Amino acid sequence: QVQLVDSGGGLVQTGGSLTLSCTVSGLTFSLYAMAWFRKAPGMKRECVARIVGAGRTTYNADSVMCRFTISRDNAKNTVYLQINSLKPEDTAVYYCAADRANWRASATAVDEYEYWGQGTQVTVSS
Repeated sequence: QVQLVDSGGGLVQTGGSLTLSCTVSGLTFSLYAMAWFRKAPGMKRECVARIVGAGRTTYNADSVMCRFTISRDNAKNTVYLQINSLKPEDTAVYYCAADRANWRASATAVDEYEYWGQGTQVTVSS
């Protein structure tokens, strides 16, 4: 049984930082590309960053460039999202997702990912 467990969200002030984690079990983690998505109220779920199995970041959304950093530790089956300089518009539920098509440099659509975490809430106060 594949499980993705998101954690690390919380309430932070504008300008603060958070590190989200997603621990994966039930699949060969290093063979999957991983991504972080977020969904704000009234908005579609959007991909903010993607990293392939070898650890190369292949996508960062323009809206989060230079503030969000995705990384992974294949020995720990965990993918991270470091978020700096948080803004109120970053308030959303953040989800990790796994894509077996590890060779794709870019995959930002929801239906391109087979497995999903349960989500972790990030709230940024102004």
